[in-house]
Amino acid sequence: MPAAWKTTGAAALGAVVAGIGYASVIERNAFVVRELTMPVLTPGSSPLRVLHISDIHMRPGQRRKQAFLRDLAAWEPDLVVNTGDNLAHPKAVPAVVQTLGNLLSLPGVFVFGSNDYFGPRPKNPLNYLTNPDHRVHGRPLPWQDLRAAFTERGWLDLTHNRREFEVAGLHIAAAGVDDPHIDRDRYETIAGPASSVANLRLGLTHSPEPRVLDRFAADGYQLVLAGHTHGGQVCLPVHGAVVTNCGLDRSRVKGASRWGAAMRLHVSAGIGTSPYAPLRFCCRPEATLLTLIAAPIGGRDSSRRRGRSQPTASVH
Repeated sequence: MPAAWKTTGAAALGAVVAGIGYASVIERNAFVVRELTMPVLTPGSSPLRVLHISDIHMRPGQRRKQAFLRDLAAWEPDLVVNTGDNLAHPKAVPAVVQTLGNLLSLPGVFVFGSNDYFGPRPKNPLNYLTNPDHRVHGRPLPWQDLRAAFTERGWLDLTHNRREFEVAGLHIAAAGVDDPHIDRDRYETIAGPASSVANLRLGLTHSPEPRVLDRFAADGYQLVLAGHTHGGQVCLPVHGAVVTNCGLDRSRVKGASRWGAAMRLHVSAGIGTSPYAPLRFCCRPEATLLTLIAAPIGGRDSSRRRGRSQPTASVH
């Protein structure tokens, strides 16, 4: 083999090793709070600050992640929305509850994801590319304990539930489904037009599967919050996410977008990772502070009235 080839090969291998080291040690722990304004409330509504958290994937001993979660209460949201995958270990419930801490004293709603019900297992990463429907469940996790801890502190479980409540002087009509990624969704249990008098009609799902988003849109929800995608987790410059791990297109893998003529979608890139894929690249772990404001009177962008339009830009 020519010496030049050996040199080039060694350089390429070094770059790959350095990239993996950066993704697994630095960026995976480079937590950030994104701020985003979305005009979704009924005209005349006062602003609402919503903290969207998702995909914590907690294990005991993850001190940096726990410190980040403890600090989130300082953002003083009016409402906390948790879209699932809180656990990655059978003994992680105390860590989740303790580090969410003061957030549990605020109004909150939640649905669970597959990694609240089942622990992670090693899997072939090529399945994400070649066989995205492949499912591998690990041992059961104590999701009932987590649900009890959340509800005892006042958070509302929206798993196949519709609830109406007041937050910051606004009337919110909210509903959610169980995780579509493992076919636990039963939208028929919450089907029907959302309240027409609510300032915010809010839908929750862990995985943003198009079949579920279409149902929320048809029922008049203004905003759906989801997680699951990890923002792609490994993204490439310019190209963006390689996969979404669900039926959503790559352009909507994280951040805000429109879904149909009237509904908005926000997908969180999430806070954690599976212990068997502990890396992120060009996709920092995040929580999002959404400032929801009144939609303009008339409510629609006339250039985007038909079909599923392109994503709106996120504000960082």
